[in-house]
Amino acid sequence: MTVTIIGLGLIGGSLALSLRQHGLAAHLIGVEEGPDHAHRALALGLVDEIAADLPAAVRRADFVVVAVPMDAMLAVLPRVLDATGPRQTVIDVGSTKAALLAAVAGHPRRGRFVATHPMAGTENSGPDAAVPGLYEGKTVVLCDVAHSDPDAVQLVEKIYQALPMRLLYLDAAAHDLHAAYVSHISHITSFALALTVLEKEKEEQRIFDLAGGGFASTVRLAKSSSAMWVPIFRQNRLNVLDVLDEHLHQLRHLRELLAREDYAGLAEQIHQANHIRKIIP
Repeated sequence: MTVTIIGLGLIGGSLALSLRQHGLAAHLIGVEEGPDHAHRALALGLVDEIAADLPAAVRRADFVVVAVPMDAMLAVLPRVLDATGPRQTVIDVGSTKAALLAAVAGHPRRGRFVATHPMAGTENSGPDAAVPGLYEGKTVVLCDVAHSDPDAVQLVEKIYQALPMRLLYLDAAAHDLHAAYVSHISHITSFALALTVLEKEKEEQRIFDLAGGGFASTVRLAKSSSAMWVPIFRQNRLNVLDVLDEHLHQLRHLRELLAREDYAGLAEQIHQANHIRKIIP
């Protein structure tokens, strides 16, 4: 296939590498708004060429990937579908779905679009963050597939299974709810933890000296880009607020146990938290 990827950061760039590695793309066209990112993506070999004209790049492709931040996605995806023909297939790889699907619900080419969310990533961004094998063994969510043409869905399933990834089917509302519970809360909590440590520990060298594996792994997500995460929080605000309220409730409860020196109660809460091992070994 000829594949056009719009947005050549971590997610789009890594997908380009995977498509090439598994022989799914004969020619890769990149569309990137930032000239520095465009030149870097080309230098890294993520794509074979950079196209300046988005509609032209879409028309040349069999398969189109939209991998831009979520606020930009609301504007870019309708433009992509405007240029899409009856046999082309378009996917997004965004982290929220309800607002995006509402934005294209009445589009005449809606059937050529399959909404997807590969549950993979790192805290890094930009073309240099792209890594081969990022998607291998991970889950990809396909949303509201009943609104997409069957042949488009079949092609997307085939591509993701070849990477290889596990397929999960959800509607947009369920996706956004569960993404808030397992992904978005992790990031906003990591941002808060980083801010807490930076506020309390003014000596940067002490943070470096004392940070063990636990701290490093917990705060890793705080290195993530605001350009990516503010739009996600904005579009999924109500679900994030809901899970954040529960998280604050749990923190207050743990604080109360510690303040009361109720160490038996604290041990019980830790024991309850350990049940996560049954879900994530």
